[in-house]
Amino acid sequence: MIKKISDFLALQKNTAVLLLMVILLGTGERIAERFLPLYLIALGGGMMSVGIFSGANNFINALYSFFGGYISDRVGHKRALLIFNVMTIIGYSIVIIFPYWQAVIIGSFFFLSWSAISMPATLDLVSRSVPLHKRAMGVSLNSITRRFPMMIGPLIGGVLIEWFGETEGIRYSFIIAIALAIISLVLQQKLISYPKQPNNNAQVNPFGLWKTMPGSLKNLLMSDILIRFCEQIPYAFVIIWCITINGVSPVEFGILTTIEMITALLIYIPVAHFADKTTKKPFITATFGFFTIFPLVLMFSQTFTLLMVAFVIRGLKEFGEPTRKALIHELSPENSKAGMFGFYYLLRDSVVACAAFAGAWLWQISPEINFLFAFTFGIIGTIWFIIKGNDVSVRNNL
Repeated sequence: MIKKISDFLALQKNTAVLLLMVILLGTGERIAERFLPLYLIALGGGMMSVGIFSGANNFINALYSFFGGYISDRVGHKRALLIFNVMTIIGYSIVIIFPYWQAVIIGSFFFLSWSAISMPATLDLVSRSVPLHKRAMGVSLNSITRRFPMMIGPLIGGVLIEWFGETEGIRYSFIIAIALAIISLVLQQKLISYPKQPNNNAQVNPFGLWKTMPGSLKNLLMSDILIRFCEQIPYAFVIIWCITINGVSPVEFGILTTIEMITALLIYIPVAHFADKTTKKPFITATFGFFTIFPLVLMFSQTFTLLMVAFVIRGLKEFGEPTRKALIHELSPENSKAGMFGFYYLLRDSVVACAAFAGAWLWQISPEINFLFAFTFGIIGTIWFIIKGNDVSVRNNL
């Protein structure tokens, strides 16, 4: 029975250790991450510091995804994950030692790096550790595990803020995060084996990677960029809309985040099961549709009950996200999958960083304008994918 469940979930030794690592590091990251806009304002940064923080981190994540893929190809998964963990601990330490909004932005260059910089390595590790016909399930299991910290972390962060206030509560959050990161570092170095040898010929030239990027992957990239404009224009301001404008408490916002994550958790496994058996495009299209309608629904949600509905929709946007990541991996050239994955995110998030800066400007005009611009980009991105998006079916891989 246990073996059947493990086979169904594509659970191997390496992936099991990886999932434990994701829970530990992810929980530390998410305890404070959702509340950082409030922390920046409490430290005197103002609304523009929120826009700077959001935009800078989109751009940093873009660079880190690219170099994370290159480092993974160049030195192997295990050494790459060690480097990424140490960077995270450095970032947390900066914020704890220096209670200034500028230090938060500088520290975020390190502590928000783990998710982005480790993604190519972790997804390549998952994809190489599971059978071809189970890739969507393997990626989905990784995504499920990432959602547990997103569900637990904000609740812990909300309680710490209620107990100690916005500034001290978030600083305590980072102390907990350092402890979890250290535990994760020890476990991953002791338990993860070397499924992939370092590649001394790993591609780092972006022009060379662009030439080898298939046209089908470029079409997915274009639609993804438009959809991420829809997501990122209001992203940093969702908490301000909920807490500052509509009077939701930090703990209630943690509950909303939990609702979002539970919704995502409930759909991951069935969607991955059917995506592995059929084709991926319908599931990705549905995901883009949920991305699109979230800002519009949020605009009309001004009570806690309606906000719960909005956050269910926000959870549904994860409908085909693991499937999209699996498709990126499948469309990438065989000898540079981690590097191409990172390059994809470099291009996507470099462009999308502009959306975060624009979001701050649009928010100052009015929250409604911010939400409507986001909705418009979502419509365009979804239509582009419906017309131009390619697919990979199980039959094509057999």
